[in-house]
Amino acid sequence: MTSIRLLRSFALGVAVALCSAAAQASLTPQEQANKDVVLSFYEAAINRKDVEAAVAYIGPKYIQHNPRAADGVEGLKGFIGGYLKQKNPNLKATVKRVIVQDDLVVLHVHSLPEPGELGTAIMDIFRVENGKIVEHWDVMQPVPDKMAHGNGMF
Repeated sequence: MTSIRLLRSFALGVAVALCSAAAQASLTPQEQANKDVVLSFYEAAINRKDVEAAVAYIGPKYIQHNPRAADGVEGLKGFIGGYLKQKNPNLKATVKRVIVQDDLVVLHVHSLPEPGELGTAIMDIFRVENGKIVEHWDVMQPVPDKMAHGNGMF
């Protein structure tokens, strides 16, 4: 299945999951395991910036769709060591929501590069295979200081 078809299929699944709280309350054991892997990876990679702990969650073939990171374990190491540790050492991310469907885990995240900043709203999508993360997509949007509504980003 191509990445575009996979994302279209996943988008439909996300819409269904968002409309039904019961869908998340009844994760299969495999979905729960996938969720746990992704959350543990995220904490190690993004908040602790612990390269060795993070790469333990990555599969032998890691496909990256973030334009700032290269494929594979070495690409992830470079992203954590360079972009996160050197350029954004104070960055902290708070996971606001987790959506799980089969082998896909989506995190809705509030990322703050520095305390007191508005930060970025992020949707991270991970594909998990055999207990390891094998693919990643993300979409980012700066949190504005003013919005046309009072709903907030999270």
